[in-house]
Amino acid sequence: MNRQVAVAVLFASVLPLASAQKSATSKPGALVAEADRTAVPANKEPHPVSAAGPSYVIGAEDTLHIAVWKEPDLTVTVPVRSDGMISLPLVNDVPAAGLTPMQLAGVLSEKLRLYIAAPRVTVVVTQIKPQRVYVLGEVLRTGPISLIPDMTVLQALATAGLSQFAKTKDIYILRTYRGQQEKIAFNYKRVIKGGDVAQNITLKPDDTIVVP
Repeated sequence: MNRQVAVAVLFASVLPLASAQKSATSKPGALVAEADRTAVPANKEPHPVSAAGPSYVIGAEDTLHIAVWKEPDLTVTVPVRSDGMISLPLVNDVPAAGLTPMQLAGVLSEKLRLYIAAPRVTVVVTQIKPQRVYVLGEVLRTGPISLIPDMTVLQALATAGLSQFAKTKDIYILRTYRGQQEKIAFNYKRVIKGGDVAQNITLKPDDTIVVP
């Protein structure tokens, strides 16, 4: 009889301990916390958010995030300088203004092939400089003008206003393309008479209209 009592006491003492252990390991909070620790890799950086679409043309003072797959030392965030260039490891100065992000990624991939086998480059515009064009010379209001979509030379000149001394046949636009500056002629009198409407081009960011 004493032996049966001892076995019963021992069973009664083990049962609550096993139940407590089962309860502790089956707590939903403990499982969720463990899942949270394993679901997200440690030190994983968030993907940069694009501030522009794929057809956006990069301009001076934009900020770019350039990533080279499996090459963390070549993954950088850089500003586009006022001359339209960016500086990167290995390839040094590269023209960026005037290109779309995909075009720039292609240029960088070609240059990096000298150092890396089959480089995979992505370019994300993370910050856009406010887009402007500039009007200088014989106008009523010189300086920057906010660039609206599809703004033409005539529209910019209408905003700035021509002075009575303006040489309207000799107006020109200065545009930087791939680090090189080009001069585009604009004959105001001919354009407004319908003689050469092709000169009334759509302006791009940082174009400068000069009115002698």
